[in-house]
Amino acid sequence: MNWISQIVAVAIFNLRTIPNRKGSAITTVVGIAGVVAVFVGVLSIAEGFRAAMTVSGSDDVVIVLRSGADSEMNSGLSREETRLIADVPGVARNAEGALLSSELFVMVNLPKRSTGTDANVPLRGVGKEAASVRHNIQIVSGRMFELGRNEVIAGAGAARSFAGLDVGNKLRVGQNEWEVVGVFTGGGGSAESEVWTDAAVLQPAYNRGDTFQSVYAKLTSPDSFVQFRDALAANPQLKVKALLQKEYLAEQSKALTSFIETVGVGITALMALGALFGALNTMYSAVAARTREIATLRAIGFGASPIVFSVLLESVALAIVGGVAGAAGAYFALDGFQTSTINFQTFSQIAFAFTVTPQLLAKAILWAAAIGMLGGLFPAIRAARLPISTALRET
Repeated sequence: MNWISQIVAVAIFNLRTIPNRKGSAITTVVGIAGVVAVFVGVLSIAEGFRAAMTVSGSDDVVIVLRSGADSEMNSGLSREETRLIADVPGVARNAEGALLSSELFVMVNLPKRSTGTDANVPLRGVGKEAASVRHNIQIVSGRMFELGRNEVIAGAGAARSFAGLDVGNKLRVGQNEWEVVGVFTGGGGSAESEVWTDAAVLQPAYNRGDTFQSVYAKLTSPDSFVQFRDALAANPQLKVKALLQKEYLAEQSKALTSFIETVGVGITALMALGALFGALNTMYSAVAARTREIATLRAIGFGASPIVFSVLLESVALAIVGGVAGAAGAYFALDGFQTSTINFQTFSQIAFAFTVTPQLLAKAILWAAAIGMLGGLFPAIRAARLPISTALRET
C-alpha cells in the first residue's frame, strides 16, 4: 500500500506541474493527435469500403457462377443453365415462380461530378425478381424501369458521384440511349454503386447473345444453402459453383481493404516514430527540469520504482489526451464522408462512406498509449537512476 501511495503522490505532483511545461506538453499532444487522426482516417476508408461490400450480403441469398470463375467478370452462363438453376431445391418461390435473377453487366464510362474525369461504372442487367431477391432495394426517386425498354435506375451512390444520373436525364452509352427513370438505395451496399436495367435489353445492346454472367437466388432459409449447393453439384448438366452473397462480397473486397490497411499502418508507423521522439524529448525535458525534486523525493524515502511509474503515467496521460483529441477530430471530420474508389476485382468505381467504428477509435487510442509508454520509459529509468547526491547539487 505504501508503494502504491508513493506512485499516486508523485504522479499527482507530476501532472499538476504540466502547465509549467505547457510548450513541450502541447507539442507532444499535437504530434500524437496527428498520428491518431491519420491512423483513423486511413483505416476508416478500409472500414467504409468493407461495409459497402458486405452490408448488402444476406444469409439467404446466393450467387451462382461458372465453375472456376472468381468474379462475375469472368463468369458465363447460358439461359438453359439459368433455367436448371431455377428448378434446384432450396430456391424460394412466389406465385410467379422462383425468386431468381439472371444477370449480366458491362462497364460504362461516366464523368465524375467532382473532377469531370471518366471512370468505370457497372451497368447491370437484372431479371424482374432482382429487387425481391435483394430485400433492401428501395426506389427513393422516380420509378422502377419498365421491362423491354431502354430505361435505367441508378444506385444512390452512383447518382451522387457521377454526372448524368439524375432522374429524367438520358445517357448515350454503347450504341443506345438510356433514360434514367429512378434512383434506388440498397442499404448502403455495393448495389448503390451500380446502374440497373432489364437484362433482356442489355443483352442485344452489347452483343451478349442469350448469355448471362451470374444468377442471384433467394433461398427458402439460410439452412437451405447446403441442399442448394449439393443439388447443383449433383447435376451433370451444370458446371457451376454457389456462394453465399455475403461471402462473395467479402472476398471481392479483400484485396483493396488489405492494401489500404497495410498502407495505413505503414504511414501511421512512420508518423508514430516522429511522435515517439517528440514524447521522448518532452519527458527528458520534464525529468531534467525536476532533477532536484526527484532527488529530494528519493532522499526522504520514495523508492525508485514509484518514480519510474509516475513518469510513465505522465507520459501516457499526455499521449491519451492527444489520442482522444486526434480520434475525436477524425470522427467528426470523416465519419460518413461520401467518396468512391476503384474495386481491384472489377476495376469499377464503388461509392462508399468513411466509417469510423468504436473498435477503430479504441485501437487508435491504444496506439497513442503505446507511444506514450515508449516515450516515457527511458526518461523514467533515467530519473530513477539519478544519484541522489549528484542530483541535489544540480541547479
